[in-house]
Amino acid sequence: MRLSVDSSSLAKRYVQEDGSEKVDNLLQSALELGLCIILVPEIVSGLNRRLREGALVLADYRKAKRQLLEDVRDATMLQVTPAVVSRSVKLLENNILRAMDALHVACALEWQADIFVTSDRKQFVAAKNAGLRSEYVGQQDV
Repeated sequence: MRLSVDSSSLAKRYVQEDGSEKVDNLLQSALELGLCIILVPEIVSGLNRRLREGALVLADYRKAKRQLLEDVRDATMLQVTPAVVSRSVKLLENNILRAMDALHVACALEWQADIFVTSDRKQFVAAKNAGLRSEYVGQQDV
């Protein structure tokens, strides 16, 4: 199975919350993992926010960042190409969606993912509307 996961869902591997176990199970069943190129900075941004707010200590931040970089090493990093930008514009015109969320969905569409996983309800709806088989895995937190 070709699995595409957005930032809000992959972050559940590094911060335990609703949906973390489901994300791990989906990742284990994937034959290929496709991640939008913006995913790493988005997750690092969320981890840094948690660090600033005191919800994460420095040692745990470093551990989570190290695991993130190991996790993405073997993934296909999906690029923001002209075709992805075009798809994201259509997604934005037809859905209530943030620009970065549209890029994740557009990358998954362009890569022809079998399943797209998100923890963002609006992104989930947009992915379904675009014809992607999608899984929703809990509350958005990053």
